[in-house]
Amino acid sequence: MKKSASFITLLLIILAIYWSFKSAMPSYDNDINAAKTAFSTDRALQHVAHISKKPHAVGFPAHKEVRDYIVSELKKMGLETSLQEGYTGGDWANLTKAINILARIKGSEEGKALLLLSHYDSSSHSSLGASDAGSGIATILEGVRAFLAENSTPKNDIIILFTDAEELGLNGADLFINKHPWAKEVGLALNFEARGSGGPSYMLIETNKGNGKLIEEFTAANPKYPVANSLVYSIYKMLPNDTDLTVFREDGDIEGFNFAFIDDHYDYHTAHDSYERLDKKTLAHQGSYLMPLLNHFSNTDLTNLKSDSDYIYFNVPFFGLVSYPFKWIWPMFAIGVILFIILFVYGLKKGVLDVREMLRGFLPLLLSLIINGLIGFYSWSFLKWCYPQYQDMLHGFTYNGHSYIAAFVVLSISISFWVYHKFKKISTNNILVAPIFLWLVICGLVATYLKGASFFIVPTMALLASFLVLINQKKSNPYLLVFLGLPALWICAPFIKMFPVGLGLKMMVATTALTTLTFFFLLPIFGYYKKKSRLAIVSFLLFLGFMISAHFNAGFSEENAKPTSLLYVLDADTNSAKWATYERHLSDWTKQYLGKDKTVSKNLSDKTLSSKYSTGFTYVSKAPIKEIHPPTVEKTWDTIIGNNRILEICITSNRAVNRLELFTNDSIEKASINNISLSNDFLANRRSGKLVTHYITDNAPTELRLTIPKNVVLELTLYEASNDLLSNPLFTVPERPKDNIPMPFVLNDAVLMTKTISFE
Repeated sequence: MKKSASFITLLLIILAIYWSFKSAMPSYDNDINAAKTAFSTDRALQHVAHISKKPHAVGFPAHKEVRDYIVSELKKMGLETSLQEGYTGGDWANLTKAINILARIKGSEEGKALLLLSHYDSSSHSSLGASDAGSGIATILEGVRAFLAENSTPKNDIIILFTDAEELGLNGADLFINKHPWAKEVGLALNFEARGSGGPSYMLIETNKGNGKLIEEFTAANPKYPVANSLVYSIYKMLPNDTDLTVFREDGDIEGFNFAFIDDHYDYHTAHDSYERLDKKTLAHQGSYLMPLLNHFSNTDLTNLKSDSDYIYFNVPFFGLVSYPFKWIWPMFAIGVILFIILFVYGLKKGVLDVREMLRGFLPLLLSLIINGLIGFYSWSFLKWCYPQYQDMLHGFTYNGHSYIAAFVVLSISISFWVYHKFKKISTNNILVAPIFLWLVICGLVATYLKGASFFIVPTMALLASFLVLINQKKSNPYLLVFLGLPALWICAPFIKMFPVGLGLKMMVATTALTTLTFFFLLPIFGYYKKKSRLAIVSFLLFLGFMISAHFNAGFSEENAKPTSLLYVLDADTNSAKWATYERHLSDWTKQYLGKDKTVSKNLSDKTLSSKYSTGFTYVSKAPIKEIHPPTVEKTWDTIIGNNRILEICITSNRAVNRLELFTNDSIEKASINNISLSNDFLANRRSGKLVTHYITDNAPTELRLTIPKNVVLELTLYEASNDLLSNPLFTVPERPKDNIPMPFVLNDAVLMTKTISFE
């Protein structure tokens, strides 16, 4: 291949990769003066600014302020609003009083209603909730305003639901779906969510049956920037969280679409989830989904969305969402295998394939895949060893995480070029047999075990087409080969980035492995490059450049602050106190209280508070005793019926608290908290000592009704916490420096009291 052709094809490949990301999202332009009937990102941003002024978790003062703001905005549109209030425990035994906000647009016909859904509470403690889920609230408020400005009556009713306490256990969704009469009228739900502060918004389907009808209707609605594929939902189910829509599917058998963005994951549930850090293009992307879907589904029969068939689907530039039924999976795979066999035999007969050379072609494939796989597998452990402070980013995705992704992508490319350079004597025709065989094996495996990923047969077919071209032509057209490589680039490139962004840098192995597998798709082009060693060197230099950039951004700053944690823990049983932290690499701010006399936490971590990633205390040190009044625990009823003992216990806090967590021994047969029964499944299989976490509003009491065997002594351990360590007059803890933020996902800045009581 001529030097000019090599350079141009390489440039075209880079441009194709760039376009696979660029075309996934709309651009942002100032549109505050857009037509009243159009969705305006700037008008939606005004809502985000109001909602995200302060942390507004359940029980926080700003929680009511945000609720009042949303109600006032709905009323400005002429919508009658209502509040649904009640206790719920959810599937996670997180008890709280949820207050949902509801409004309704009346349609012209009878039938199922379209539900627009997001949640208005922020994550507990410090999150400002601009993205999660202020962006969802803002998208719906602005979308509904634009829809009403058209002055047309939809066929279907449109229900607007802003749930409460989503962050605590999907409680508001649980309250609506199980206790509100409108729930039975919902035919389809559109839920807007966030797990970061930027990037494209992914469409995720929630259904108990097949997705075929949903995909057909979504395609008919024709959103301009669909980002979706049938593997993403499988990845979504791997994440340690659900959304409100999960409750709709599980408890109400209601179909739905989630629209959620996950990039800049390091902002998720932190004080950095702010108006300033929300990507405006991302908010525009949410709007680009809502408006066409709102117009389509408000006038579509929502009683006919169930389907027994599933569809493979994926998005590519220019074509949007491509889909086909699951029943095509095995025929397409069979066609691929048959074509491979035909081309294999044809190549042998034509004399352009050699069995020995083809077998040698497996060596560079295996070497590059194994080396890159091992590098990706150990990369996160290596990075944490080099930079211990990364251990305190519980997201698993660092502020410089994108630099690491880029670094290990180009390192994988470098190694692949270097390995294939060592086997340059093998002709391109012969060296292609191994990757075709490997990809057919992968396609067969996913067709059996992970059908949603069966779209990989599409670039495999394109690879077979390249193989046909090479067999028949001594001098193949390099631009045709680039064209045949586009399906691989457009399908695989987003995944290469998405895995570590969504699942943390521990999943870098997916990036290095998939980069290598994508490299195999491009071997028809790369096989003709005469200077593979130079490309390996250039790629390695790029790797060094990205790693150096990551190194200089590995520290913390005001822009990229270090997560820190501090708690005061008073043991009321022993009248002893400790400072405790979840940090592994202590900040200077934390060292003021956990200095040289700190010890590794042991007894506190045996029965510690629940947290998103099961994070336990790391260090403790002795603290002064403060006069903190323990809660009042009163046994109001105690009786034996048959072989069971029934206890009723009322726990009342004697200070302003936010959270009460209760642990008991294992012999709990039935339990209800504030008249909310805990499920038998939770009590028998999932509680691991925990009975309930009560997120308290207005210092409401916790009322227990427990059924235990009559010969068992009930042991009840209380963890009572208030998020006021920095403002409590009993303490003089200074504010964090500007390059520190509260650590997310754990109890933080809290005054915690523990007490154990036995009921003999």
